Amino acid sequence: MDGISIVLGILLTLIGLVILVPAVMILYLMFKDEKQEEHAVLRNFPILGKMRYILEKIGPEMRQYLFSNDNEGKPFSRNEYQQTVLSGKYKSRMLGFGSERDFEKEGYYIRNTLFPVQRDELRVDNSQKITSMMYKIDKDNLFRRKEHREEKEVSPFLLREEDSPVIGKDTCRHPFKVRSLVGQSAMSYGSLGEKAITALSTGLALAKGTWMNTGEGGLSKHHLKGGVDIICQIGPGLFGVRTKDGEFSWEEFKKKSDLDEVKAFELKLAQGAKTRGGHVDGAKVTPEIANIRNVEPYKSIDSPNRFKEFGNNEEMLDFIEKMREIGGKPVGIKIVIGNTDDFEKLASYMASSGKHPDFITVDGGEGGTGASYQELAASTGVPIKSALPYVHDTLLKFGVRDKLKIFASGKLLTPDKIAFALALGADFVNIARGLMFSVGCIQAQVCHTNNCPVGVATTDDKLQKALIVEEKAFRVCNYMLSLREGLYNLAAAAGVDTPVKLNREHIVFRDKDGRLHPMKPVEDHVLQKA
Repeated sequence: MDGISIVLGILLTLIGLVILVPAVMILYLMFKDEKQEEHAVLRNFPILGKMRYILEKIGPEMRQYLFSNDNEGKPFSRNEYQQTVLSGKYKSRMLGFGSERDFEKEGYYIRNTLFPVQRDELRVDNSQKITSMMYKIDKDNLFRRKEHREEKEVSPFLLREEDSPVIGKDTCRHPFKVRSLVGQSAMSYGSLGEKAITALSTGLALAKGTWMNTGEGGLSKHHLKGGVDIICQIGPGLFGVRTKDGEFSWEEFKKKSDLDEVKAFELKLAQGAKTRGGHVDGAKVTPEIANIRNVEPYKSIDSPNRFKEFGNNEEMLDFIEKMREIGGKPVGIKIVIGNTDDFEKLASYMASSGKHPDFITVDGGEGGTGASYQELAASTGVPIKSALPYVHDTLLKFGVRDKLKIFASGKLLTPDKIAFALALGADFVNIARGLMFSVGCIQAQVCHTNNCPVGVATTDDKLQKALIVEEKAFRVCNYMLSLREGLYNLAAAAGVDTPVKLNREHIVFRDKDGRLHPMKPVEDHVLQKA
């Protein structure tokens, strides 16, 4: 009986604690919240008010996983996210039963031909296979999921040498021939951690024929680890090519241009989500990052809104010509279209002076970032599907379109969106967030806090331990190969043997009333504007 009494006593004590401890905590919170002066709802309804704040806090996750349908999420829907993840993990773009696209809404469509190009007729270079790793599902049900990785030889879907666009062909000692139409958009080391940057560099190099843009944070050893071709971006803060006093250093620039991996430079005038200088929170500025950027560790960095080195078209193009002369490699600019008069003046000056950048990167106003102000991200700069054809047509109107290449960026993370951009005037497409998904991003939307839960947009070593570089590098490679294969599928459907040939004749716009609007040939469109 003594043993039973002891057991009963323990059980009663535990039950009492289970009831008493929460009751005491609730009473304490009620008393505390009734006395605070910050939140009115907690003063009158402390328990219900606390529940409200809890639900508000977990609201984004609830909407993302439970309440938003597959096409509703922002900035990317569940479908867009999953398509990218599946491409990277399984190199698959297959779906069953039918598309979930809302076919009642207006949008672009590929004009497929009655007699598509056969696979063996495609102008593609698959002569050298790539060895990658991808997953195969063994079991997938409600309570158990089992899969394993397999090594596979896959086709790279590179452009043939004779079809590969060349940047800076007539202006540089070292022009940049590109074997792919898709590459990585600007993402800085500091905004992303070293493991994410290394995985991207390694995976893109494995995929071959593509490029990696460093972002304005400067070139780091992590960008170089994979051996991928590099477009080195220079922002108004001049990180990586500046003196201690913040002046442009031609000596540092020459050092970067002498690297074999660096194929081109990009002057960042603006970015879609922040038509201003960049920002990095001080918590992300480790001693290594500070050394690369030539700034102080653990202090927030705000680069200027524009370059001090030039303030008009003439000065900018003179600066670009000097960079080309010293570095010997292509130099481009990154812009966001807003004031169309500004771009008209730039195109006009290019025509009259004979001076021009080797490429222009057009970033849509819907572009992403590690950190920006709400008012800038939501309201400045027009979306890519409006900006891109305007830039293309304006350059053609002034007779300088053939002098330079156009990169397009702005949520173009699937083969169909890339094809639309190419048809609207782009030569190349940059992708940032799709590649972030490939290295593990789950859209937690805390990039600006250094608290990324999956170790992508953070320099915190404890959080970065979640990211396995070797595994994510293969996902980056698979995603890139999947995009290129998808592009060739769409080109074949449109009746051309390479995606390089996609133009406005190959897309049609369906309006909200169901009417079809074939895109006007570029020449007629430009003549009407002129």
